Amino acid sequence: MRILAIDPAIRNTGFAIVEGDHKSQAPLAFDVISVPRTVSQSGALAAIRTGLSNLIEKWEPDEVAVEGIIYVQSHRTAISMGAARAAALIAAADHGLNVYEYAPRKIKQAVVGKGSADKQQVAFMVRALLGLSETPAHDAADALAIALAHLFASDPLRKTALPRTQI
Repeated sequence: MRILAIDPAIRNTGFAIVEGDHKSQAPLAFDVISVPRTVSQSGALAAIRTGLSNLIEKWEPDEVAVEGIIYVQSHRTAISMGAARAAALIAAADHGLNVYEYAPRKIKQAVVGKGSADKQQVAFMVRALLGLSETPAHDAADALAIALAHLFASDPLRKTALPRTQI
């Protein structure tokens, strides 16, 4: 199975293309769609949608996994993050892909073994689990972690099984 995993954010949306199942995973591509602050919010949303749409056309994933909404103190931040998430969901919907959502704590639990893990721990474990030669940027590492959590969720014997929530 080929997964497109997305860590949505208005300026730096992490993505990962990972192929495999709950036993074996191979990263095919991962990076960050960066949008300069000089670009308006609506322009940033269009760039996210276009960038993800191009990735879908190039890599032809079977499913999409996305990080769920996180708790934030600022309403402005929440709205901005929600808008970036919506751009990602629309790109997936435009291509008829099923989208699955995972809570940030559940992703960390599945990959690191601790739901309160910090970004450095997630990046380290992603590098170790996938046998990468370098530690990916945080947003790309988060997307790789989302992909791993999605693939791990299909393992019926995994102790930290995640519910696969389709949205």
